[in-house]
Amino acid sequence: MYETFYECTRTPFSREIPTEELYPSGMLEETLSRLRYAAANQLFAVLTGDCGTGKTTTVRKLRDSLDESKFILLYLTDSQLTPRHFYNGLLSQLGQEGAFYRGDARRKLHNEIELIRGLQKLNLVVVVDEAHLLNKEMLEEVRFLLNFKMDAMSPLSLILVGQSELWNRLELKSFTAIRQRIDLRCRLSSYDRAETGSFITRQLEYAEISKPIFTEAAINEVFTFSAGAPRLINKLCTNCLIYGATGKHRLIDDHMVRLVIDGEMS
Repeated sequence: MYETFYECTRTPFSREIPTEELYPSGMLEETLSRLRYAAANQLFAVLTGDCGTGKTTTVRKLRDSLDESKFILLYLTDSQLTPRHFYNGLLSQLGQEGAFYRGDARRKLHNEIELIRGLQKLNLVVVVDEAHLLNKEMLEEVRFLLNFKMDAMSPLSLILVGQSELWNRLELKSFTAIRQRIDLRCRLSSYDRAETGSFITRQLEYAEISKPIFTEAAINEVFTFSAGAPRLINKLCTNCLIYGATGKHRLIDDHMVRLVIDGEMS
């Protein structure tokens, strides 16, 4: 509804924004560079960040930036993931039937990886999202997945993605064997005030809005409420645009942002 009032050609602050149009923060670019390095060198990486900091969005950006002639990216997200379902889920994405027993499924996946690497000359990248919800058994299985040819090589690049508590768990003594295998650790943090302003500006540019809509004081309020978390910035700004369009306000100020926070976001 607000798109017409503000003369948007595309919808800003949406999860459907193409990855090439995302705000290219320094943190995002550095994280992507590290993840691409992990993919190219078949490394084990862990990506963590607080809720709403853009972890899954970063994975989408990674997927779209990888050369399809060189990489296959497989993506799993399941809070109840078991080792057997993990292997069978990967086999299914590769167009193969699974196996009933965990060991059979693991061996079948390793055989499939050898064929992919040997015949198709492709590197496999496996991303497990919401990894902070995985149980100890599933996290322990990581060692078996990466133990290939008597630990002489890594069969794939594995990227665990989860909220900050994932790393807190991995720092426990019981996970020492897994933690020692981690090659790269990446952490997404929230935006600062300047980055929040640049993020909002980039979103409005994507929508091809020619005039400023949010005052600097309004952006201050958005930053204070969201603490720089992209998901909350998107949600608050969308509600502000709806409120502004309903009241025929061409400019959104700090007073209006506070009204939206009190009325819609509390």
